[in-house]
Order: sequence, then structure tokens, then C-alpha cells
Amino acid sequence: MSKTIKIILADDEELFRKGIYFLLQREKNIEIVFEASNGNEVIEYLKKTDNYPDIILMDLKMPVVSGIDATKIIHKEFPIVKIIALTSYNTKAFIANMINVGASSYLVKSATPKEMIDTINKVAQKGFYYNDAVLQVIQDDIIATDKSIVNLFDQEYLTVREKEVLELICMQFSTHEIAEKLSISSRTVEGHRNNLLLKTESKNIAGLVVYAIQKKVVVLENF
Repeated sequence: MSKTIKIILADDEELFRKGIYFLLQREKNIEIVFEASNGNEVIEYLKKTDNYPDIILMDLKMPVVSGIDATKIIHKEFPIVKIIALTSYNTKAFIANMINVGASSYLVKSATPKEMIDTINKVAQKGFYYNDAVLQVIQDDIIATDKSIVNLFDQEYLTVREKEVLELICMQFSTHEIAEKLSISSRTVEGHRNNLLLKTESKNIAGLVVYAIQKKVVVLENF
């Protein structure tokens, strides 16, 4: 039986938010645990609860505290929570900004219900979901990186196995799938993944993928 995905919906447009609510509540593996009309309501909820959501569907344009600012705070203080950014815009600048503030994926509001549900499931399973447009933006170096950081992806810094795991992570394989491909246990894969996060100072898998592509440890054409 698949794990229930706990969701927070954050959007100041009530009609749109309720539409998503009624759509998602029909999914057997999804539970809506909270609704918010601005970023501050989301942050206050997270501060008071011990039962964190798996994913927040976060509109970026909201009053009081915007979705962008809320994502920055949540990414720092509650890194276990994944954020899927919601927006009406689908530009390179938006994509870059979305990744910079720590979102694990994004959806344009014109997406189909199937696209939204697929994205939620992929982020819940793998920690992130970047489509071709996002991967291209990352490769084009539009994403801001700290140029003062030493290249942590030096050939001698990562082990051969860590590089293999990293490439499969970037190809969006799950822990179980990576374990099968490399003939190792899921726990071993998790150990390699944790080492990669520590070595790259990434807070989550999404950040790890950004660094891996920009440092050219993986090649986009191979995906």
C-alpha cells in the first residue's frame, strides 16, 4: 500500500484553491492537511505542528508573505518539506528564481490535472521533479551559484560509487530503482546520497541536482 502524501494548499485565490482541493481529495494516496491564503499562514502552521506535510503547493503571488519569501523561509527552517511552486508564468527568469529559493518543482496554473498529480507523486517519491525546461535552465547557468565555493565535484572529492548514484539521482530514479541498477541495498544508496548532500552542502535532492548539472558531473544530453 502506497504511503499517503500529506499536502498543504497555499493560494489566495479561493476558487482556484478549492478547485485543486476537490481534485486532489479524490486521489486515494493524497490527503489535504491544511489550506492557506498567504505564506505567513503556512509558516505559522509549520511552527505549531508536529505532523509536517510532505509537500506544499505554493502560489508565488500572495499577500502578507509571498510564496517566494515563504519558500525561502521554509527551505531553511523546514528542509524536510518539499515545495511545488505554482505560477501563472513560465519564463526562464521564474524557473531560475523558483530553484534559487528552494522549490523542488513547479507547475504553471494552466497545467492539466494529470500533470499536477504526476508532479506531486514524483516529488513525493524522489524529492524533486524537473522537467526538460527546468533542466535546460540549470544547464544554461541561469541559476545563481556561489562562485567563491571550491569546486566540490573535483574528481578526487567524490568516489566512483557516489558519482554513479549522483547520475542516477539526476536521471530521477528512486532509491529503490538505484539500488536495483547498482545491485546494492536501498540503505546503501541512502548512505551515498547523504554523503553527497554533506559534501555539496545541499539541503535537499533538488539542490544536489542543480550543483551536479552546473559542475558538469552529469551531462544533460544523457538524460
